[in-house]
Amino acid sequence: MKNTLRRTKIVATLGPATSDRATLRNLIQAGVDVVRLNFSHGTAQDHIQMAVRVRELASELNRTVGVLADLQGPKIRIRGFESGSVVLKEGQSFIIDPSVAVQNGTSNRVGITYPSLAEDVSSGTILLLDDGKCILEVDDILGNQVRCIVITGGVLSGGKGVNVLSGGLSAGALTDKDREDMTAVATMQADYLALSFVRNAADVDEARDILAGLGWHGSILAKIERAEALEYIETIIMVSDGIMVARGDLGVEIGDAKLPAVQKMLIKRARSLNRVVITATQMMDSMITNPIPTRAEVFDVANAVLDGTDGVMLSAETAVGKYPVEVVAAMDVICLEAEKQEQVRHSRHRVDMEFTHVDETVAMSAMYAANHTETVAIGAFTESGGTPLWMSRISSGIPIFALSQNEQTRRRVSLYRGVYPINFNPASVCASQQHEAAAAELVRLGVVKPGDLVITTSGDTAGERGGTNSMRICRVEKYTR
Repeated sequence: MKNTLRRTKIVATLGPATSDRATLRNLIQAGVDVVRLNFSHGTAQDHIQMAVRVRELASELNRTVGVLADLQGPKIRIRGFESGSVVLKEGQSFIIDPSVAVQNGTSNRVGITYPSLAEDVSSGTILLLDDGKCILEVDDILGNQVRCIVITGGVLSGGKGVNVLSGGLSAGALTDKDREDMTAVATMQADYLALSFVRNAADVDEARDILAGLGWHGSILAKIERAEALEYIETIIMVSDGIMVARGDLGVEIGDAKLPAVQKMLIKRARSLNRVVITATQMMDSMITNPIPTRAEVFDVANAVLDGTDGVMLSAETAVGKYPVEVVAAMDVICLEAEKQEQVRHSRHRVDMEFTHVDETVAMSAMYAANHTETVAIGAFTESGGTPLWMSRISSGIPIFALSQNEQTRRRVSLYRGVYPINFNPASVCASQQHEAAAAELVRLGVVKPGDLVITTSGDTAGERGGTNSMRICRVEKYTR
């Protein structure tokens, strides 16, 4: 185990640049905690095979690596042009018409993959094409045709995304493709599912019901990338297991200048509600083609760490970039340096609130004690991952080791900030010896040494969900296992 444990987790998107076993092995060795399988590209079978490969390599390297399946969602795009691309000029008329065939677009009109656009917009609505590089203002609606005036022109090619400034598109979060892909998600037993373009809590509930029917009971992350999702953020977070701050489409819809404050709010709110949070999009974008990041990217990643994010995510940087292993190594160093700051080691999380569960009470008590003593490490027996999740919501520099016999639980907690999964069967020792066994395991792993102070938590009944009911503070002896 590394001498310096990084608390913030790294999520890396897999793709052509990281599909071979050698590169994937190097990626895992460089420190990836969770891999993202992007269902916007590739086939379902490709992703199933990749999940198998990741788990095989992780096992060979004695690492626990989670798998995040990211559904495409209703990404709305214009169709193609006869000439491949066109140049839009400021002030000209331009029509978006769903009846225009796939490659029949011209400099005057183009098709769209979303036939209901005319129902969702009105005169004065601002449409942002290609992440806002081209801006149109709706002038008139004629049947299904949306007639616009070009406000900001430029080169426009087929397949580019369409967003509405301030949101308002009524497209549901799940498409027919997503429903088909959910079968693959269940087959591979992905640890996390990222649900794209969530509008409200009902979208998350629908996805969870479908997946439960397929025999999948993993964790759902709601991707916050629609402006209207911010209106319902409290209920979205509550019905989800976590969120992803997807800054691409969200920035287009609310304006990039508003993103920093919204990102901080989303991270803070997710943590306060005991949910995990990933910060995503263009974090190290220049490293798609360059071997080192820009200073602005270093600040961006570091600020997300200081805000308290559980994970920082790489997209094209590792999927198609020239330096996939180097970008992970660079992100690792940035996170470690940011985590040295005093502000990320203190917290008043739930300090003024009553606890409703015994295991939650034990988790909070352990963290309070750890932060007010010279505790070196925490060892938590867990069946579901609940105890280490609660612990990880408290800002601290003290590593939390989640000891579990449940492989799915170990992969799930691989995303929790400051939590490190350990394969351990609590039933291998009697209840009265569990605390001593946990301390001995930490000694065996080399994370503590005789004389160190450690805190351990466990339950009377091994393997019982929600059964954590005891905590012990002890000075480590010369345990051996």
